[in-house]
Amino acid sequence: MRGFRSSVWTKVAVFLLCLAPAARLTWLTVGDRLGADPIESLLHGSGDWALRFLLLTLAMRPLRRLTGASFWLRYRRMLGLYAFFYAVAHFLIWLLLDQALLWSGIVGDIVKRPYITVGFSALVLLTPLAATSTKAMMRRLGRRWKSLHRLVYVATGLAVLHYLWLVKADLREPLIYAALFLGLMLFRLPWRMPAPHITDS
Repeated sequence: MRGFRSSVWTKVAVFLLCLAPAARLTWLTVGDRLGADPIESLLHGSGDWALRFLLLTLAMRPLRRLTGASFWLRYRRMLGLYAFFYAVAHFLIWLLLDQALLWSGIVGDIVKRPYITVGFSALVLLTPLAATSTKAMMRRLGRRWKSLHRLVYVATGLAVLHYLWLVKADLREPLIYAALFLGLMLFRLPWRMPAPHITDS
């Protein structure tokens, strides 16, 4: 019972920590403290956190390997859902505030601007992952569930590319995210090389 309570409270704490960036952005918006271009600040803030949570989601399995503790995997679904939450917020801010629901411009940007195309594609890929994140859907899909959720790798790669193409001057931060994504993907390669076959000469 004590372990169960500890697990519940830890999940509550992680949940609140994940919600903190959204609360901060809301507080800055209400207080008119987002700077000279509040829409741009909201776009960057929500997009940055969507990418960070995607990377954190991918980091859970490597952390389990490094520490030998399986509790990291308890938070993978929550982190993934928060990544989707911030990605949707990012898209809605662009759709409602930046584009003002002018559909001709919206469709044109998605089609003609590569960084918007890949960003929108990442959101499209994340949508079925969020919709099938429940245990009931895991049971219903069976083996297909794992195959479907491998799309998170593609979605994260597209999100990194979206950020790289978006930034035109200082590439340091998007390159850091790209390096983290590459490292997390390389970590998924087999750790042990097959032993060489030795023959008598």
